[in-house]
Amino acid sequence: MKITLKCFASLSRHLPAHARANAARVEIDENMSVHQVINFFKIDREEAYLVILNGVFVCPPERDSTILSENDTLALWPEVAGG
Repeated sequence: MKITLKCFASLSRHLPAHARANAARVEIDENMSVHQVINFFKIDREEAYLVILNGVFVCPPERDSTILSENDTLALWPEVAGG
């Protein structure tokens, strides 16, 4: 199934070559959890600090049980220092 994966700041290096504006349509397996998608794209779980699924924050304890669906948008940000 296809989802939109958005990776910001230092995480953008994990996006495929066809990505534009920090986003790419990607193919994933059915019934993948947020953490499984993060692992699939070889992103360190601790590095994906802020996780947003369809505009809603997914807290760390829910990332193993939250399953993605066709056309979802998963956005990831690293922890940012400074301010």
